[in-house]
Amino acid sequence: MHLWDARTGEYQATLRGHRDNISSVAFSPDSRTLASTSFQEVWLWDVRTEQRIATLKGHTDWVSSVAFSPDGTTLASAGQKDTIQLWDVQTGERQAILMGYTREIYSVAFSPDGTMLAGGSYKEIRLWDVQTEEQIATLKGHTGWVRSVVFSPDSTTLAGTNWHGTVQLWGVRTGESNPIFRGHTRVYSVAFSPDSTTLASGSWDGTVQLWNARLGKHIATLKGHTDRVYSVAFSPNGTTLASRGDGEVRLWDVVTGQHKVTLKGHTDRVYSVAFSPDGTTLASASRDGEVRLWDAVTGQHKATLKGHTDWVYSVAFSPDGITLASASGDGEVRLWDAVTGQHKATLKDTWIGSIAFNPDGTTLASGGKDVQLWDAVTGQLKTTLRGHMDQVARVAFSPDGRTLASGSADSTVLLWDMSPYLTPITLPEFPAWDVNEDGIVNILDLVTVGEQFGQKDDGLSGDINDDGIVNILDLVMVSAHLSETTTPKAPVIHREKRLLFPKPVALVPPETIQEWIDMAYVVDDGSPAFRQGIANLKRLLAMLIPSETALLRNYPNPFNPETWIPYHLADNADVQIAIYDTKGVLVRLFNLGHQRAGHYTDRSRAAYWDGLNGFGERVASGIYFYQLRADDVSSLRKMVILQ
Repeated sequence: MHLWDARTGEYQATLRGHRDNISSVAFSPDSRTLASTSFQEVWLWDVRTEQRIATLKGHTDWVSSVAFSPDGTTLASAGQKDTIQLWDVQTGERQAILMGYTREIYSVAFSPDGTMLAGGSYKEIRLWDVQTEEQIATLKGHTGWVRSVVFSPDSTTLAGTNWHGTVQLWGVRTGESNPIFRGHTRVYSVAFSPDSTTLASGSWDGTVQLWNARLGKHIATLKGHTDRVYSVAFSPNGTTLASRGDGEVRLWDVVTGQHKVTLKGHTDRVYSVAFSPDGTTLASASRDGEVRLWDAVTGQHKATLKGHTDWVYSVAFSPDGITLASASGDGEVRLWDAVTGQHKATLKDTWIGSIAFNPDGTTLASGGKDVQLWDAVTGQLKTTLRGHMDQVARVAFSPDGRTLASGSADSTVLLWDMSPYLTPITLPEFPAWDVNEDGIVNILDLVTVGEQFGQKDDGLSGDINDDGIVNILDLVMVSAHLSETTTPKAPVIHREKRLLFPKPVALVPPETIQEWIDMAYVVDDGSPAFRQGIANLKRLLAMLIPSETALLRNYPNPFNPETWIPYHLADNADVQIAIYDTKGVLVRLFNLGHQRAGHYTDRSRAAYWDGLNGFGERVASGIYFYQLRADDVSSLRKMVILQ
């Protein structure tokens, strides 16, 4: 392995010792430790001394990937023999083996909050709870070509179709696969109604199917086309559905499922239809190289737009209804005046199969060999997004414009972050006590100051009073402004981040808050702001204390040979954990002493049992009971040990 200075690009060192190919490397969050994998081993290196500090053995085949937890205490390694193993970085001891995969595992990743671990295998991703080591979910994807993708108007769901005739729904935020609709031969196109409740799909079999997107039920089958249905689209008010296929466009009543009118005039297959934002005009694109405009209410032909020299695959109106874009196999996207039908500009690429405007109408996305983003006003190419291994058949923006989905013949749907291409906005000014500049002063700001406590340097975000050191004075100043909103016009999308006490509230242990209060009393200057700061710290301490004392489920369970026993304390108490066998005989007693009220749930604070009795002997497999005694509170739960 070679180490390089990431700023200057200069070579620093070579780490040697592995006897076979190195398949993966990963830095710890503090950059002090490096993990590398080769064959069946994981090696840990001290980056500063460039020396190997540990060898982790346990896999029986190639180790393909490693990842550190966000706090740097745990390392996950994925083996091609279908297991993920978790290791204690400090001791090098194996903590757990996650099993259940049936094929090779090629990638592992921790969630940013450290609570979940994802492991990617053949056609599936499994999610694991890091604390309990239990599987949370399995995300399975398409098995064939992805023909169409579309977001629901409420941004919660993504629909995708494949060549095998299924329509699959996914939760955008959760990644969970929702209903899978089957009934077509092959599916070409899907569209959500404006209220996100109905999904329409057009198929190779010449039918249009209507589905209840929330309940996962079939509503109706619309028949009438004599050939494949390539595109479907809802009118803006959701009452009319347009479908296109065999040289004609059909309009349907969504409520009754009845055919309303047929629009004829194209001399070949119609590939795409789109309603104008006001619902008065329908545009159709055809294999005959023409784009036609129709009165969406009466079905009367209004205009024919000519200029393409090849099949026209896709049409789209800009959000303001002023511009119409059309894409064809000749590698051109043409922009038209949607009112007069006059040609405005031509954007050139290779083959283009799909186009879409972003919600503010400033950017046009086109799908062809790659995904390209264009300035919808000037016609200039902004950027090319590369990642698909085959032609891009469909592109679609999420309603908020922050995500672009692209579906390709390579059987994948890719989601792209559009944040760098959004229209620039003027950033608000934040006061010093809103340390993370999220629009509200809350526990997250205190955490940032706490993490920098004692540091001396210019420009530290936690140095609120700008005296060159982060200390209790800065903490009290932030505390004095707790709950203040600093950006009244903060975007709604950040609402969950603007809570005064965001979950989990135990970002700071209660005893740490108490230490801050004790220090604040020592340097109290008697000013109203200082007194308010101390009062808010006390209020915060009260919020961090559990409402009741409770004994929680041990983890892992079943276990072998060790487990952790978590609990909550509502009040300061003398704490004991007792373990009994099924006959009520005491096996082990832990006197944990006098403890402050708080959350004792993670491995550094929960009670620990190594499976030994009071004489240091390994206990037998079976059922055991563990009891929490906290002054006058007592609680009992069951656990299982497997030897």
